[in-house]
Amino acid sequence: MEEVYINSIGSISAQKTFDNNDFLEEITTYEDNILPVIDPNYKEYIPPAAARRMAKGIKMGVVASKIALEEAGLANVDAIITGTGMGCVRDSEKFVTAILDNNEQFLTPTSFIQSTHNTVAGQIALGIGCKGYNFTYVHSSVSFESALIDAIMQLQLREAENILVGGVDESGEHTNAIHKLIQYIKPEKINTNKLLQSKTGGTVFGEGANFFVLSNIKQDSSYAQVIDVKTFNTMAKSDLVSNLEAYLKGNNLSVADIDVLISGNNGDIDYDSYYADLTNGPFKNTQQVVYKHLSGEFNTASAFGFWLGAKILKSQHIPKAIALNAIKTKGLRIVLLYNQYRGKNHSFTLLRQC
Repeated sequence: MEEVYINSIGSISAQKTFDNNDFLEEITTYEDNILPVIDPNYKEYIPPAAARRMAKGIKMGVVASKIALEEAGLANVDAIITGTGMGCVRDSEKFVTAILDNNEQFLTPTSFIQSTHNTVAGQIALGIGCKGYNFTYVHSSVSFESALIDAIMQLQLREAENILVGGVDESGEHTNAIHKLIQYIKPEKINTNKLLQSKTGGTVFGEGANFFVLSNIKQDSSYAQVIDVKTFNTMAKSDLVSNLEAYLKGNNLSVADIDVLISGNNGDIDYDSYYADLTNGPFKNTQQVVYKHLSGEFNTASAFGFWLGAKILKSQHIPKAIALNAIKTKGLRIVLLYNQYRGKNHSFTLLRQC
């Protein structure tokens, strides 16, 4: 089967990541429990008249995808595959609010049409004229990984050569209020530099869009090779290490082969113990990286981790802001990403230096 490569990236996040020439040289710190994205100049990518009609998630997704396509030197792709947990949730909130405020009468369909989860992929396809395979996965916090698995299978089987894959989620005021009520979001505002040292439940939420051109054709500018992705809907904490070791063995690897572990710690004292079982256990002598204190937690935050892994392998550099321990490895060759959210939807992803 064909090998799969990350040929380009595009990221919009709570950090200044839309410029691919930078790699977390300047870190933005927040004193809050909801992190907004740092917006690029959308007018440079989308006509202002069109941008005014677009939801935040659509604008982020369209621009992140354009950045990735431009870097890959492509005007079009064979397929567009996205993952999202909540879709364009702000328009969903607008539509439901209008239903309540107007007693279910005199409703305009605009917000409902733009709230559907596949709107982002559809707008990207319309913008570049892509008439190929277009699919959106809505699988909670493994939505992005589900999109990745689909793309990898198509590329390995030579059903496509270039596929645009991405994860996008926007922040909604009403949805965030509900998550605060059920204590999924920390009740107190917290300095993001201290998020992972917090001893309270809940986390800091965010939003973002991260897109990648995956291909079975390697370029001189390729970021990394995608070895494998695996997801688990449920997993007992006691089975984590054995499942991970089995996953590595299935890819002819062992713990000793991993140069960098990228984990999705989010400062939630009730669930960060999953990561601690790895960082304090089999990977205690491995270089460790974290990222959700920079991006916030959202359903496709793992796509930001994927962006991070690609940048690390290409640059052979780990910024100080993301280092979890003091171990430094020379020759960063294989990266393992592990993510879960509230004890469910676990994912393992392996990347290799090109």
